[in-house]
Amino acid sequence: MSVVRVVVVDDHPVFRLGMVALLGSLDGVEVVGQAASAAQARALLGLAEHPGAAVDVVLMDMDLGDGSGVEVTRELVRARPEVRVLVVTMHETDDAVVSAVRAGARGYLVKSASPAEVERAVLAVADGAMILSPTVAERAMAYVVGGRAAARVPFPQLTDREREVLDLIAAGLDNTAISRRLLLSPKTVRNHVANVLTKLAVRDRSAAIVRAREEGLGQA
Repeated sequence: MSVVRVVVVDDHPVFRLGMVALLGSLDGVEVVGQAASAAQARALLGLAEHPGAAVDVVLMDMDLGDGSGVEVTRELVRARPEVRVLVVTMHETDDAVVSAVRAGARGYLVKSASPAEVERAVLAVADGAMILSPTVAERAMAYVVGGRAAARVPFPQLTDREREVLDLIAAGLDNTAISRRLLLSPKTVRNHVANVLTKLAVRDRSAAIVRAREEGLGQA
């Protein structure tokens, strides 16, 4: 088998450098580049003005700080369909993973994966396989079968009120405006926002907005 050329895209330097070191130690794998942001990834992969690096597999983080890994995945798959994307996530049930698969990613890799699991996932994706857990596969298949049906509820881990608050956050409203819109106290709104960030496992409001808009919220 020829050498698998890999690019690592992750905005956490400790994880990115550790992954680069691990991949570089594997037989048959060569790390040909790394990026710490969506902008760097676009430049490295030829989605900007410059030609992209020769690459077979991209390990793509979902939250890149300056942008969405899902968006970069969608652009990459459209521009370079021969490149296989393996999303990197903290949680295999994360809605962003399903969004990434819909965008064309070939599977997921949990950040807590062992070196052997990393090697198997990279080689399998490079060989054309899909790497999905049963949970992610079930949700992705439900989307394929059901299409964008109105009955599909984004972020099922949220309560109806939390989803309503997230929808307004994604629409650009601040806490004061949300408080007036929903006739809630500012403290109650702050509590709902904190719960949303925790349940979505995102670090700030901006990341929550990116996730919400990927699922169609904030359109009103």
